[in-house]
Parts: sequence; C-alpha cells; structure tokens
Amino acid sequence: MSDKYHVMIVGAHCGDAEIQAGAIAYKYAKAGHKVTFLHLTAGEKGNPPHLSVEAYREQKIREAEKAAVILGGKCITLDYKDAELKEDDETITEVAKIFRKEKPNVVITHWENSMHPDHALCPRIVQSAWLKAALPGFNIEGLEPHSITRMFHSENWEDMEGYVPDVYVDVTEEFDTYLEALSQYWFIMNSSSFRYYDYYKALGTMRGCLARTTYAQTLKFPTGANTRKGKSIPGFEILTTME
Repeated sequence: MSDKYHVMIVGAHCGDAEIQAGAIAYKYAKAGHKVTFLHLTAGEKGNPPHLSVEAYREQKIREAEKAAVILGGKCITLDYKDAELKEDDETITEVAKIFRKEKPNVVITHWENSMHPDHALCPRIVQSAWLKAALPGFNIEGLEPHSITRMFHSENWEDMEGYVPDVYVDVTEEFDTYLEALSQYWFIMNSSSFRYYDYYKALGTMRGCLARTTYAQTLKFPTGANTRKGKSIPGFEILTTME
C-alpha cells in the first residue's frame, strides 16, 4: 500500500460521517493523508420549523463544507432525497463512479443494522459500489477500475444493534477539533429530539476509558471480515527453520 492513504467516510446524511468518524478522519488529515466525506443525501427532511426542506438542504450542505474544512478534508453531497434512499443500480453506479474518480483505499460507513432505513442501506450501497468500481467489465464513463483496500463500519447512535467495536482509535489530540466541526451543524447543537453534541462527547469519553486513553472513536469490521487464516496464531508466528 502507498504511504499516502485516502480515507473516505460515507454517510447517509450530512452530519453522519462527521459524527461517526470525524476525529479519526482529522487524525489522518493531520498526518498528510487525503480525507473525503461523502454524503448520499443532505438529510434535509428534519428541517426546523423556520426553514423549508429545500432551504434546510442548502444549509446542511454549507454546514458540511465548513465541517470538512475544519477536519482537513473535502465533502461531496449527492442529490438523493433524505428518507428515500434506494439500493438500485443508478445509486450504486453513482457511488462506484466516485470511487473510481477519488480512489479511496479506506472507506468507513454505517453499521449494517439501524433504525433508520437510509443508514441500513448505506453500507450495502458501499459494498455493491466497491464491487462495481473494481470490476473491469463495468464501463463507468471510461474511468479506470479501482478497488478499495478495506471497509469499516463506524458508530452512530441509531445503528447500535449488534455493534461491538473491533478497533479503538486514540483521538485525544483531535477531539477538540472534532467537537468544533460538529458544532457547525444546526441539528447537532439545537435538536430537541436528541442531544447529539452531548452524546458524542460522552461516547468519545466512554470509548477513551475502554481504550485507556482520554478520547477514542471505534470501528468495526464487516461481518466475517475480521477472520484471520494462517499456519499460526496472528502475531505469534512459528518459525519453520532453525536459525
């Protein structure tokens, strides 16, 4: 693998990618790696009373752009409608096209179980797009095939059924900047239905306790992908010749 990575976080709505893995993304951006936040929808249907759905969509895209700059990356927001996301060929091809254009080698997205239909569809779209982007038999606007190296799931309060972390990443030095990025979103700071800011600050603290550090964010391998196969216990290899 190249010594330069491209970390792409794919969220169902503007804000999901940042709350789930924004501190991890910033850690890699600080180290000189490329970071992209890909939002499949703006998440505009949760508009506050003083804004129309379209006005809130425009506001969320602006908020996403501000958050991405703070976290050292860029953002892409697609035109699909909130709460109407589909796992169809058109959507899969669009994401596959972005994978071929942007060439991420690490993709982080939602866990596969969620109370929100858009969230649950997102990792399935990502996996299908990964396959389509990688296979040379698919002609997508003449773009060269590209395969992701690894995919992870990340932690969202709506996606917790069966989510047990496999990886804890120390984000102590990045956490204040992460919170600053979150504060760019109106819904995170003002939602009357869920205390987003408090939850994710507390989650980072709790995961940090378990990781024996101040703050941490977690990742999970796709089901079955953390299996290791070999002739010995990983990390405890058996020498086949005597030295």
